[in-house]
Amino acid sequence: MNPYRATLQELEMFAAIAQHLSFRKAASERNITPSALSHAMRNFEERLGVRLLNRTTRKVALTEAGDRFLQRIQPALQDLAQAVDELNDWRSDPRGSLRISMPRSAEALFFQSLILPFMQRYPDITLEIDSNDTLLDIVAAGFDAGVRYGAVLAQDMVAVPFGIPMRALAVATPEFIARYGVPGTPAELLNFSCIERRFPSGRRYRWEFWQDGQKQEVAVNGSLVLDNNERILQAALAGAGIAFLHQGTVMEAIQRGDLVEILSDFTQVEEGFWLYYPSRKYLSTPLRYFIDWLKENR
Repeated sequence: MNPYRATLQELEMFAAIAQHLSFRKAASERNITPSALSHAMRNFEERLGVRLLNRTTRKVALTEAGDRFLQRIQPALQDLAQAVDELNDWRSDPRGSLRISMPRSAEALFFQSLILPFMQRYPDITLEIDSNDTLLDIVAAGFDAGVRYGAVLAQDMVAVPFGIPMRALAVATPEFIARYGVPGTPAELLNFSCIERRFPSGRRYRWEFWQDGQKQEVAVNGSLVLDNNERILQAALAGAGIAFLHQGTVMEAIQRGDLVEILSDFTQVEEGFWLYYPSRKYLSTPLRYFIDWLKENR
């Protein structure tokens, strides 16, 4: 015959009665009627095959078995209660680790405006950023979330906007423009030296413009091909050609007069970067707080 396995609810019920030595007080604490508690306790004793309480019309007392049983279960119940309290503290005062994979361009754009302020707000969260332009399987790679450009994702992923939408701008130095002029339309870029970008897959980025409400992609030409925005910006500032970068990357250089925007009539605000994560009912506390942080700072 298999021994009876008591439930946590039954153990808590017995501990409450033993603490108060009163069915009425224990029932009030557990929000049930005294008669229901008495009936449940009697069923518990029958299933155990041991009497834990002595009852009279005036009082309740522990049997020797009940006293020994209480001494054994009380520390465990206290540990469980403390564990739940710690979990609630964790939820209200977030801590833990959060791993995010994102393109280097997203990190460069939003490190100062989003990531560092988040760390200052929640210093007990350990945030690990992997700057990688390769499109990873974040679940297989052990990341909590990823960042990518555009919101087209697998069906088992959820996406929220990451940072603010912004335009991608074609820029060049005043010296380059004085020497070579500027294209009047996106198609005329084919007559200029442009700084190209190659993705980790080997594909070269086609610059995207808008003309008469239609998207127009241009496969530009140039003698310099790079794989990250920081180097492209440095090359543009050196006068190596026309570059195509997000406004957050080039705005300071434009404001200083080091770069000049061209083809401004053919650009518009794009959907931008998105944070994506597996669709699941329960999110880790650090990820939940990071998502809320992104929504607050839109």
